[in-house]
Amino acid sequence: MDGSRAASRLRVVLGHLGHPSVGAVIAHPTSGALSLASSHPQQFQYTLDNNVLSLEQRKFYEENGFLVIKNLVSDADIERFRNEFERICKQEVKPLGLRVMKDVTIAKSEYAVSEKVITKVQDFQEDEELFRYCSLPEILKYVECFTGPNIMAMHTMLINKPPDSGKKTSRHPLHQDLHYFPFRPSNKIVCAWTAMEHIDRNNGCLVVLPGTHKGTLKPHDYPQWEGGVNIMFHGVQDYDKNNARVHLMMEKGDTVFFHPLLIHGSGQNKTQGFRKAISCHFASGDSHYIDVKGTSQENIEQEVVELAKKLHGLEDVSMKDIWRFRARLVKGERINL
Repeated sequence: MDGSRAASRLRVVLGHLGHPSVGAVIAHPTSGALSLASSHPQQFQYTLDNNVLSLEQRKFYEENGFLVIKNLVSDADIERFRNEFERICKQEVKPLGLRVMKDVTIAKSEYAVSEKVITKVQDFQEDEELFRYCSLPEILKYVECFTGPNIMAMHTMLINKPPDSGKKTSRHPLHQDLHYFPFRPSNKIVCAWTAMEHIDRNNGCLVVLPGTHKGTLKPHDYPQWEGGVNIMFHGVQDYDKNNARVHLMMEKGDTVFFHPLLIHGSGQNKTQGFRKAISCHFASGDSHYIDVKGTSQENIEQEVVELAKKLHGLEDVSMKDIWRFRARLVKGERINL
């Protein structure tokens, strides 16, 4: 990645902005109990009125904070995403702003850059092929149920969970995505997360704590794991250990949509293969940025800003600036973000 180009791009973006400071409902859970919506009429808080979600699906998301749509993304599209990821791994393409990440146990290894050492590519908004995922009509059809018609793609990732090294570092601690986001309201943010192959508990499927989206944002920090923790893998510091857990077993093309306050994580990959998924966090175009100083998010802001300085040589930059750089309009009108 060309740090100077990325820094230049960010400065241009900030200059333009003025620089002011129908499928299955669930994919076969293997454990845990799910909340069933009450039968009496209710006020919907987390979904919007349209003709896409069934009443059953709306009630499920309202109660549990996530919804799985089976076989949503085609095999052909997933193959194209897989091929582009391989090109990135081989350094045949170097999209502006893209972060290529390795597991903490192999980050300093002498292995050549390849699919076997890269665990995630993040911020692929400048990669036309991968960013196609964020504008797929079948994805946006459902996203609009949560964000409304003005849709911004805010955070993009292709995850390549590696076989665990034996130190359990392929795990992702339980967390709430809102911890990383300096924009609100939370109810107008949703993640679309698509399995690129069969995913189960053996290769580290997602685990969710149903209903936790109804709570508040909790303090996060690095867990005290003996084998080490990957960069920015913050975890919830205080949650109800008795809360039911649901492991999402998914097939290629299945897509889970979930709320940014939903507590979730993933287990270690106990297989010899690489578990791939592609995701994007979307937000309503009329959402707004907030100042996280003095809040539980201040620790992640400091880490993000320090990384931006290190990678791009940016001194006068805030977390809001970085998110403005990442954000892309995919439908409707860009109002605030």
